[in-house]
Amino acid sequence: MYRYDTYDQTLVDERVVQFRDQMDRYLAGRLGEDEFRPLRLQNGLYIQKHAPMLRIAIPYGMLSSAQLRRLATITRRYDRGYGHFSTRQNLQLNWPALEDVPDILGELAEVQMHAIQTSGNCIRNTTSDQFAGIAKDEVEDPRPWCELIRQWSTLHPEFAFLPRKFKIAVSGAAEDRAAIQVHDIGLRLWRDDKGELKVKVLAGGGLGRTPMIGDVVREDLPWQHLLTYLEACVRVYNQFGRRDNKFKARIKILVKALGIEEFRRRVEAEWAHLKEGPQTLTEGVVASAMAHFPEPERRPVADEAIAAFERLRGENRAFARFVTNNVTDHKVAGYKAVTLSLKRREHAPGDVTADQMEAIADLADRYSFGETRVTHEQNLVLSDVPVDELESLWQALDTLGMANPTVGTLNDIICCPGGDYCSLANAVSIPIAQALQERFEDLDFLYDLGPLDLNISGCMNACGHHHVGHIGILGVDKKGEEYYQVSLGGNSTDDASLGKILGPSFFREDIPDVIDKVLKVYVEQRFEDERFLDTYRRIGLKPFKERVYA
Repeated sequence: MYRYDTYDQTLVDERVVQFRDQMDRYLAGRLGEDEFRPLRLQNGLYIQKHAPMLRIAIPYGMLSSAQLRRLATITRRYDRGYGHFSTRQNLQLNWPALEDVPDILGELAEVQMHAIQTSGNCIRNTTSDQFAGIAKDEVEDPRPWCELIRQWSTLHPEFAFLPRKFKIAVSGAAEDRAAIQVHDIGLRLWRDDKGELKVKVLAGGGLGRTPMIGDVVREDLPWQHLLTYLEACVRVYNQFGRRDNKFKARIKILVKALGIEEFRRRVEAEWAHLKEGPQTLTEGVVASAMAHFPEPERRPVADEAIAAFERLRGENRAFARFVTNNVTDHKVAGYKAVTLSLKRREHAPGDVTADQMEAIADLADRYSFGETRVTHEQNLVLSDVPVDELESLWQALDTLGMANPTVGTLNDIICCPGGDYCSLANAVSIPIAQALQERFEDLDFLYDLGPLDLNISGCMNACGHHHVGHIGILGVDKKGEEYYQVSLGGNSTDDASLGKILGPSFFREDIPDVIDKVLKVYVEQRFEDERFLDTYRRIGLKPFKERVYA
């Protein structure tokens, strides 16, 4: 993992002191609400429905065991003993007292954490593949490049007050697991026939009120120019993005209005002033970033141990289910990445208690070199588990309630906090997720359905990414009453697509039956081994609509 140098630590410590003074002045009445709002937002502090909400940055989703233990301590001391992992690989506290936030930030700084730029009209936390550095299909480890982007974008003086928030995602594998096509900027690391590293740059993707798939701005940018080209893209957006209407202020609206050719021309013109400038990357700078992500000293796993693992998988059905759904292949023979399911009916998707955080930290130390990853699906990953220790890890996770063998299935629901917490939400999200988990809990049925993404958002801001769910559910407000709109056919991977609305919205209590009808159409119409998304794309929306509204 990346470790702070003296510059990083000084910056974060001074930020805490600065915000403590701002908070003191606000509480004393010397700063008005309008003056304080941008200051608190750039420190990750929202005012939500019932209490403040603090969003803590987890750069590209990586957490050390020490950091996870500190989060557990903070949730006990300042919150209600739990935290919420978001689709942006961050952690949110839902109940901190306003006056305690500077103390929380101070305790975070002690373990190299902060909440800087987790909100506000600035460049947010850069996200990436949760299997970065260990994936079998990886072309280039994206983590060092994410770190370089983090350093470039943090407190960038020109981009502190952009027209709207700005999100960047980076993928370095053959399969896109970072949803780069639905980000303001998406970056794909790849190598040409000569083995030279290049960057594919996309712009104008995003969800929310006006969902769009990003367009390619540059196909083959040499790696040396990554930061200067990003600078040019954000400068064009900062100069020409709309500021008169927040609903039309994202870069996707600018790209759509200009057209990709004109947007690309303006970026290239801006880049002409930056190319070969002081932010041009060198081999030394990149090597320094890469040095923070060394290969761990993995012990060899004997062939006999691998064979024993396969035998156990064949003999123990429960263990086999866990391995099939929650365990991912690793680039090193004898190792696996294990996804810890945070989807249980008694908790909101993505919620973890302080006790669980501490237990996970212990497991990370024992099984995965003290490292945990946060996924876009609101789960956690231990990235380096020897196969001869998988059974004992599975048993420990089962005790914690995190061994649910449902990752990637209908029950692995992505869900925003919704109306239970968020002041922007039109409807609740968590009770919908819980009702669906209860309705569709039979494992054999889930496995028969195959891979299926179901995403729920409580409003058009789309924090639950409903637009790119194979099945998406959106809470809407009709004259003060909560209704739910269903969409089908979304996807966030390489063949990204936006879901199409099924039809008129539904009452809350009708949603489980609606989803049941959608699934029955799929089961009846699918070819052998055909995924839900493939069946939908083959037969279209009409058969689903006819069944649901019959």
